[in-house]
Formats: sequence, C-alpha cells, structure tokens
Amino acid sequence: MMQGILPINDLDEAWIVAKHGAQLRAVRRAGERLRERFLIGPRCVSVRTFSLFTLAFPSRYAFGAAAITPAPFVLLTHRCVFVQFLQNGNLKNLLFSPSDFEGTKATPFFARMTETLGARVAHAVARTFDPLEAQLLRLGVRAEEIDYLAFNNCHAQDLRGLLGTEDGLHAPRFPNATLLAPKAEWEDWDDLHPLQRAWYVRDGKSGARTNQLTLTTGDLALGDGVMLVRTPGHTSGNQTLFLLSDSGIWGISENGPCADSWSPLESHIKGLSFMCKKQELDVIPNADTPEYTALHYTSMVLERTVACRVRRAPAFVQVFPASEVTPSLMAPGLTPSLLHRAITHGEVARKPGRVTQPLPSAAEPPLDAHVSAG
Repeated sequence: MMQGILPINDLDEAWIVAKHGAQLRAVRRAGERLRERFLIGPRCVSVRTFSLFTLAFPSRYAFGAAAITPAPFVLLTHRCVFVQFLQNGNLKNLLFSPSDFEGTKATPFFARMTETLGARVAHAVARTFDPLEAQLLRLGVRAEEIDYLAFNNCHAQDLRGLLGTEDGLHAPRFPNATLLAPKAEWEDWDDLHPLQRAWYVRDGKSGARTNQLTLTTGDLALGDGVMLVRTPGHTSGNQTLFLLSDSGIWGISENGPCADSWSPLESHIKGLSFMCKKQELDVIPNADTPEYTALHYTSMVLERTVACRVRRAPAFVQVFPASEVTPSLMAPGLTPSLLHRAITHGEVARKPGRVTQPLPSAAEPPLDAHVSAG
C-alpha cells in the first residue's frame, strides 16, 4: 500500500459472514463501531463539490421500479467532490468521481439510449458545466496539485483521457495524481459478465498509463477525516468515500440517486414509502445492476449506518449521491424529498506555487426542492 495510506480492518470479519441475513446484521454492527471511532477523529481540511453534467436515466432503474410515475426518465446531475486532508501532516488533494461526459456517452447503455431517443432529444436534456480544471482553478487549485483520484466504481468511465495513454495521444489531465482503483473491479473489466457489459466502456482502460495507478483491496484510511470503504453490490469493487466535516460524517455514493434511496420510508415520492413498508425495506438500491442485489442492499445499510443525520431533516442521512436526481418537468412527481446539491466544509488551503488570483465562481441555477441540505 502507498505510504501514508493505512488499512481499516473494522469490517473485515463482517463481510466474510456467509449468509446474507447474518452478514447484513454483522455489517450494521461493525458499521456502528466504525462510525463511533471515525467521529472522534480529526476532520478533513475542506470539501467542495463541482457539477459536471446532467443526463437522462430510466426512472425504473433510479427507484427500483417502486415509484408510481408515467415518466420514463429522470434527470441526473453528476458531481465531482474535491477533498483536502492531512496525511502525516502533509496537505493532500483528492478528486472523487471526476467523470468525463464524452466517456459516459460512449457507455453502451447510454449510447443505445441516445439511439432510441434520437440525438436531438438526448442533446436537449443533457447539459455540461464548465470543465473541472476551470472550476478547480477558481479555488486556486491547479490540475498539477491533485494527489489522488478515485471513483465509486468504473461504470461509464473512460480512463484514457484521465490517466493519459501510453502512445501519447492523450496526456494525463492530472499529471501528479494517483488513481486508487479496487483490484476486483479492475480485473472484472477485462472479462465482463453479460449483466455488466452495458455499463462499462469496453476499451475504457485499454492503453491507459498505469504508472500512476494503485490497485486496492480492503478499506483504507487516506488521512485525517477521509476513508475509502468497500460497499460491494452495485459493482464487485464498489467503494464509498466517507468524510468527517463540521456537520459530521458524509458518505459519497452511487448506490442510490437521491436522499430518498437511503430513507424511503420518509419519501414523498409516490409509491416509494408504500412499497418499502409492504416489503419491510430500509433502503432502495438503484436497479441497473441486478447481479449483486443483496450485497448492494447491505452496502447501503452500511452507508446509512456510518453517515450522520441531516441536521435540518433528521429523517434523512448525509449520503451524497454522486449522480443526484434533479427536479425536471420531464419527470413530474419524482422530485426528491431532500436535495443535497453540494457539500461545503472548511477553507480551501493552498499549496506552494498556488494560483493567487482565483477567477470568480460561476453560479449554478437554483433547483426547487422540499428541503435543501448541505
């Protein structure tokens, strides 16, 4: 393991429990202990979020077919999370989920959806925001100052543009950053199961530079107030970023598309609460990858256990969807009961050689919501 990154063993025994019911209980208990230990530790330095793009996503996948709606699609806004933390006293910068819009469009599922909708319609509902590098520069952070990159999973990722390619056709976007990628999923990518193929860019890592790649196993403490925790199910190597901030613990996850996914019994979305009460479900996994559904559910219970409650809406937890359902006229009745939209914590610290005159920030259009948190 890389110097400065430490293993976390709190959940190891729970994950090897064989039976799914017993495993769920064991993971929840271990998550409670991990939460208490993480809460008394040091906080990370700062957190900011950047909107990257919006796209259409089938509503039947987003809410596990539980929502009662005539709308075939919802809009998702994908966001990258920028985190600063101390690692052995040294300032480190992490980008979590720095996805590329063009790579996402090349994913077989979204490419076929564009063919079905028609390019004009698909373009009309999609939106891209300023490039991530430009948004970082407004904070005075240069691409060269990013130390780590990580994703919840490798769905819809084309890493060639991110890491650069061996043939030199693509230069690395963040030349000094190390990608932390779970070994299990990295290897799965080479031989995909039919249930996985729709969600991976087939050649998304082919020819990519690997000199800045670290394949990981287990749960990791990256530094003060930051940990990467296994949350398998959505994919074999799915992971969740947990942060300790002024408002408590946040999780960053692709396991669900909105706050209602982790608190469906409190949801205002028609059908969600009714179905979960009827089936005695505490969470609603998104339903686009069915191969590990029981693990997916258990991982969401883990996230719900470790994360703190939203102070202004304590029925909901501080799990931030990396791709969050965005209110839209195309999806009436599917507005989340609570929108996180952003996490803001601390003051962004500057490394030597920093940009001294940040550009003014570009405002994101306001979104309607029942509650806005963060």
